[in-house]
Amino acid sequence: MTGNEADRVTGRRRRQLWAGVLALAGLVLLIIGLTVADGVAAWVEVVVAILLLVTSYVVQYMARRETVYRHDERR
Repeated sequence: MTGNEADRVTGRRRRQLWAGVLALAGLVLLIIGLTVADGVAAWVEVVVAILLLVTSYVVQYMARRETVYRHDERR
């Protein structure tokens, strides 16, 4: 594994880790917003949770896209 490829793998793993953290935080906020919170706080938590989940999906998509569409340096 070359240095450039190792950096790419490390970056992809870091993005996937952050995507997981964002998804977990979004799910926790969504559960709290739908079950425990009341009134405006519940709506704010649900909206923030949805934003976190969408951001998580975008980060995962970028990490997968980099893996699938990376340039093959052996050509």
